[in-house]
This record gives sequence, structure tokens and C-alpha cells, in this order.
Amino acid sequence: MADLTHFDEGGNAHMVDVSEKSVTDRLAVAESAIKMTPETLALITEGTAKKGDVLGVARLAGIMGAKKTSDLIPLCHPLPITKVTLDLTPDASLPGVRIRATVKTSGKTGVEMEALTAASVAALTVYDMLKAAEKGMEIVHTRLLRKEGGKSGLYEAD
Repeated sequence: MADLTHFDEGGNAHMVDVSEKSVTDRLAVAESAIKMTPETLALITEGTAKKGDVLGVARLAGIMGAKKTSDLIPLCHPLPITKVTLDLTPDASLPGVRIRATVKTSGKTGVEMEALTAASVAALTVYDMLKAAEKGMEIVHTRLLRKEGGKSGLYEAD
């Protein structure tokens, strides 16, 4: 378990001590998607969903999710997030919505979990906004795309 930093020598979960780390600029980009029928996607693209602006509400929910990550994921540090952006793009080839979350900070630990949470919460919000029309929607492809900063440097997904 030596490589797993959230466990101590005895295998017990603990919050990592980042006090000795340097403050660096950090960025993380994550993606998710939600698949649905073309008819449900049309509710978004035509602006006829009963609950209103699906993508606008999901964007705000994703931003809020990024800011609340340390409240949701037990061993995450609260971070001074400096920027969160969410791009939600209707995609007829899916069919559904593709979601990309970008989170930035200057701190002692990265924002990968914040970006993943933002993308996930946005996808869940799309589901919530449209579940009356389609309960079989599927959230797919949630993953980290890019991470910058910190001692491990750059990570880019294949």
C-alpha cells in the first residue's frame, strides 16, 4: 500500500498531509456524457424541457459540485478554487450531451477530484431535469482527461 497515499502504514485511511508541499498552479480537465434517445435530446436542443434550461442548470450544478467536493469525498482537502468552467454540448451522434469540466487552483494539492465531481454532478443534473421524459438515460465515459501541476507534472489521457 506504499503507493496509495490515502492509507497509512497500518492500512488505515487518512487524509494526506500536504503541509510540506509547494504551492503551484494546478489544472484538471474531466469529461462525462449522458446518453438518451433522440427525442429526449430534442427537448434540450429545442428548449422545450418542462423544467427549463437543462444545460444552464446543469452548468451551475457542476460549478457548485466542484466547490463542494471536499464535503462529498471524505479524504479530499478543501481547496481555494480559482476557476471552474463547464462545457455541455448536445451531440446527436451519441445521442446525448457531452460534458467537459475544467478546474483551476493555486495550491498544495490537485483538483482532479473537483473536475471529476463537476462533470458527474452536471451529468446527474441533466438526468434529473429530463427523467420525467426518459428514465433509461445512461451516464457514461466519466474520466480525467488532463492534469497539470504538482510534483507528478502533466498527465494526459490517451
